[in-house]
Amino acid sequence: MTCAIFYASKSGHAKEVANKISFALDEIRVFDIAVTGSEYINDYKHLVFGISTWNHGQMQQDWQKIWKDFSHIDFKGKKVAIFGLGDQKKYPDEFADAMRYVYDDLISHGATVVGFTSTKGYEFNSSKAVIDGKFVGLVLDEDNQSHLTDERIKKWAEEIKSEILYATS
Repeated sequence: MTCAIFYASKSGHAKEVANKISFALDEIRVFDIAVTGSEYINDYKHLVFGISTWNHGQMQQDWQKIWKDFSHIDFKGKKVAIFGLGDQKKYPDEFADAMRYVYDDLISHGATVVGFTSTKGYEFNSSKAVIDGKFVGLVLDEDNQSHLTDERIKKWAEEIKSEILYATS
C-alpha cells in the first residue's frame, strides 16, 4: 500500500471524516496519531493528513504533541493531501487555520501538497489555510455544514485519486 491517512480527533468528527475519506479512496489504511504517533509515516509514499482547528486557530492537541517529530521526517518525494475541520461561524477569523501550519511544514520538508479546494460555499472572514484564493486542502465544517460533507469528500477524493493513487510519478 502506498497511501495512508493520519488524523487526530477530539470530538470524533475527524475520525468519522477520515473513515469516509478512506472509503472514498478505496479503503486505504487509517491511523490515529494519538495512538501511533508519527511511527508509520515513513512507510508510505503518499499521505493524507487530517487536521482539526481548535479555539482560535490552534492545531488539535494530539497533532501538537507529535509535531516536533516532523522535523525528523524526510517528505521529499512524498505527495500529501490535507483535510481540515473548522467552525466557520464560531471562528470566522481563523477558520481552518491549523491546516496552514501543516502545509508550511510539509513544503519546507520537501513534500508536494495536492488537493487544493475552492473557498466557494463557505462563509468566513479570514483563514490562513487560503493561498491564492484556494484552501490548501479539503475543509469541512461539521458544526454548520455537515450536510455538504459527503459530496465534498466525494469530489475531493476523485481529485486525490488522480493526483496520488493513480499518478505515474
